[in-house]
Amino acid sequence: MELLIFLIIGALAGFAAGLFGVGGGTIIVPLLFIVFTQMGYDADTIMHLALGTSLATIIVTSISSLMAHNQKGGVMWPVFKNLAPGLALGCFLGAGIAGQISGLYLQLIVGVFLLWVAYRMFTADKRRTHMSDASHTPVVLPSKPKQLAAGGVIGAASAIFGIGGGSLTVPYLTRYNVVMQKAVGTSAACGLPIAIAGALGFMFFGMQQQVDVPNTIGFVHIYAFLGIASMSFFTAKVGAKVAHMLSPPLLKKCFSVLLFVVGLYFLYKGLF
Repeated sequence: MELLIFLIIGALAGFAAGLFGVGGGTIIVPLLFIVFTQMGYDADTIMHLALGTSLATIIVTSISSLMAHNQKGGVMWPVFKNLAPGLALGCFLGAGIAGQISGLYLQLIVGVFLLWVAYRMFTADKRRTHMSDASHTPVVLPSKPKQLAAGGVIGAASAIFGIGGGSLTVPYLTRYNVVMQKAVGTSAACGLPIAIAGALGFMFFGMQQQVDVPNTIGFVHIYAFLGIASMSFFTAKVGAKVAHMLSPPLLKKCFSVLLFVVGLYFLYKGLF
């Protein structure tokens, strides 16, 4: 029964990720939080399990996304090489930081983050218009050490939010006039070291705390990982096809409203 529930979550997360063009973490974390709560797991470890498991599933989906973007020449590999070490180290250490934060505070942090993502999605069209006007401006990225440091910050934040980093990497690259297609493609590639390091970090630091939950390695739930990863890999492609049949701006605005509601839900659960 558990595996069936996780297969359904994976199907929903993958479909929504393809439909709305966002990382699966923003879907997986809230759904796992609700499911783990209903399963009666320890309240102080539920959020950690949701974050760690989310990052583990992103390993699979990021490989699929990376390959698709690379075929279209959308990955800036020199930039990836500069960011990747910082992303991996930052995400691993970020998992350690998340492990020291109480489940209550993690709920509040993720709730605020989801509200921010909802706002960015709701106003995406205005920003895209502005970026298209500046698309002919030369790309001038920071030095390698600064890119490495930026990767560390993005990686640490990704671990705490349980995401692949797209919500942070894309704005970072577009800030330096990288065109949207290459920013998204490079961000997809960056999701792989983030997910691997984050999952290993949540496993390692969770094992130090001796999590008393069945079918887990540290803060990663094995059944949830298998069910979500296997389904989301396929349904993401279905969601992407459906997205081309519908109005993307309307879809994103609807999804931003959903994220806004989920963000408020986390804040409510954490405060009351």
